[in-house]
Amino acid sequence: MNEPHTAPIRQASPGVRPHGALTRRRLWQLGAAAALTAGTTSLLPGRAFAETSASAVPTAQDYFDRAAELAGDNPVLKSIVSALTAGYTPPRPAAPAPLRIFDNVAVLSVGFVSATAILTPRGIILIDALDNPDEAEQYIVSGLRSLGADPSTIKYVVVTHGHGDHFGGAQHLADRYGARVMMAPADWDLLASTSPANAPARDLDIADGQKLTLGGTTVTLHHTPGHTPGSVSPIFPARWRGRTHTAMLWGGTNPPVATASKEMYLSSALTFASRAKRAGVDVELSNHGFADYGLERMEELRRSTNGRENPFVVGTSTAQRFMKIVETMLRGRIVQDQQAATTTATTMAAKNAPAAGCC
Repeated sequence: MNEPHTAPIRQASPGVRPHGALTRRRLWQLGAAAALTAGTTSLLPGRAFAETSASAVPTAQDYFDRAAELAGDNPVLKSIVSALTAGYTPPRPAAPAPLRIFDNVAVLSVGFVSATAILTPRGIILIDALDNPDEAEQYIVSGLRSLGADPSTIKYVVVTHGHGDHFGGAQHLADRYGARVMMAPADWDLLASTSPANAPARDLDIADGQKLTLGGTTVTLHHTPGHTPGSVSPIFPARWRGRTHTAMLWGGTNPPVATASKEMYLSSALTFASRAKRAGVDVELSNHGFADYGLERMEELRRSTNGRENPFVVGTSTAQRFMKIVETMLRGRIVQDQQAATTTATTMAAKNAPAAGCC
C-alpha cells in the first residue's frame, strides 16, 4: 500500500561552498577548470577558456555576451538571460487560465507568479502557494476544480523559498485542508526573524536531497540557497501521453544584492546542474513564467491541435544549457559587483588623497 510520506534521506552533499570572497581571477580559474573538463565550453566566440591567458581575466560583459551566445534564438534561454540581467524589471502579465501542462502536472498562475500542482492517485503535492489566502482560493482552489482535481486532497505545500508570493496562501490551505507545509530550515528561520504577513506556522523542514513520495510519485527536493538562504529546487516525474519525463523547477530566479549571496547562488547552480544531469532532466519549469517563456509555452500547449508535442519538454541538453546560462550570468553579476567595488574604492582614494605639495 502506497501511503503518503516524507522520507528524509541522509544529508546529501550540498556541493562546494565558496571559501571567502571570489576574486575575478578565481572566477576565471573556476571557469577554466570547467571548460577543460567539458572540453567544449568557450567564454567568447572562437576562444576557449583554456586558450585564454591568465592575464586576460574576463569582464562582466564577457560573461553576459557568452550567456547570450549560449541562448541563441531559443526563447526559453533568452528569457532567463533577461531575467538575470541587472536592472531587469519583471512584467506583470495577466493571469492565464489554469492548465495541465503534463498529465500529472498543473500550473495555477496569477501571471507574475505560479503554483505548480503535482497530481497523484493519493493526493496533490503543491509547489508554492501564491501571495495570500485570496489568491490561493481564487487561483489554486478554483483552478484545481476547473481541471477536475480536488483541492481537498492537497497533502503537502512545498514552499520553494521564503518570499511572500510563494508562501502567502500556504497557511490557508493548511487550515482548510490539513495540508502540511514544507520549507528549508533556513527560510523557516527567515520568516521567524521577519514576521511577514501570511507567514505559515512552522511545520516540516526540508532536508537537502529529501525525497517526498505520494501516490507512487517521488519528488526530490534540493537545497539551492542564494535567492534566499533556504531556496529549494525540486526534481520530479512529469508524464505526457504515455511517456515519463523528468522535470526540474529552479526555486529562485532573481540574484540577491549581496555579492556573498550571489557566490552562494553560483555554487548552488553548479551543484544543481550536476544533480539535474544525473537525474536525466529534460523538462524545465519555473515558478515565475515570465523568466523562462513559461506563460507563452502554456498558450502554445493550449493551442496545440495534435496534443503530442509539449513545449515544456526541452531535452536534456537544453536543460543543461539553461543551468549553464544561470551559472554564466551569475559569474558576470559577481564580476560586475567587484568592478563596481573597485571603482568606488578608487574614487574614494582619489578624494582622500592629499593635495600636491601639502604636508
